[in-house]
Amino acid sequence: MEKKRGIGIGFFAYWHDVFEAFRQRKLAILGLFILIVLCSIALAAPLLASHSPTKQRIMNSLLPPSWMEGGQADHILGTDDLGRDVLSRLMYGARISLCAAGFASFFSMTFGICVGLLAGYFGRWVETLLMRVVDVFLSFPMTLLALALASILGPSFRNIIIVMAATGWMIYARTVTSAVSSIRGQDFVTAAICNGVPTLRILYKHILPSVTAPALVLFTSGFAQFIILESALSFLGLGVPPPAPTWGRMLYDARAYMETAPWLMLAPGICIMLVTFGLNFIGDGLRDALDPKLRHLTSE
Repeated sequence: MEKKRGIGIGFFAYWHDVFEAFRQRKLAILGLFILIVLCSIALAAPLLASHSPTKQRIMNSLLPPSWMEGGQADHILGTDDLGRDVLSRLMYGARISLCAAGFASFFSMTFGICVGLLAGYFGRWVETLLMRVVDVFLSFPMTLLALALASILGPSFRNIIIVMAATGWMIYARTVTSAVSSIRGQDFVTAAICNGVPTLRILYKHILPSVTAPALVLFTSGFAQFIILESALSFLGLGVPPPAPTWGRMLYDARAYMETAPWLMLAPGICIMLVTFGLNFIGDGLRDALDPKLRHLTSE
């Protein structure tokens, strides 16, 4: 009982140190704030949006933002070529873009960690076989592979998640395999094997917590990449089909009005930039906070 309590105290003490180190990084906190704000706006879109994101009002087409001459107070960021409210489309587009990238990041991380655990723990021919499969996927550029899969599966919300997850799991697998290979020979793993602990329990209870830190850092960077990839696929017409608003589709629709109505392109472009910067700031903060050497330097 005392041993379990000591382990629990050590676990919470470790994550408390990580949190304190993360909290001292101003850019990481700024990134977290940006992400929380955008996610909150996306979740509350039905309550915050003053207009339907798909309803067309041709008479109000290409209205400028409310602070510009000719703008209207009820269209803060103006309207597009079909008279749809830009701000409402941004809010609802955030739901699709963030959800698609978030689910894809989670599924790719889960699958990649499972592959990495198996390859790193069993080694030999298992590792060789799985790593060759990883090499095959990595031999194709990420965007090119995503375009090919999206063209085969067709545009839909479910398919865009499958496409992104299928192109992002390899980095998790390779990183986790390397980490597990260095862990499996340590004394606590050897002791568990000698005591007859089942393999799944060893992987889940003893090895998995040791690879959580690099997986979290990869998750944030992968999330940012998927935001850009989803926008690129939507821009090319391979994402969520219209009339559902997505940031990439808004950029595609605005390409013909870059000079006459630049706000149509600036609004989704700034949103993509903000969420990408925020996730990268969070990833950098997590990387430094989870590294014992960097965490120690910060505490000094």
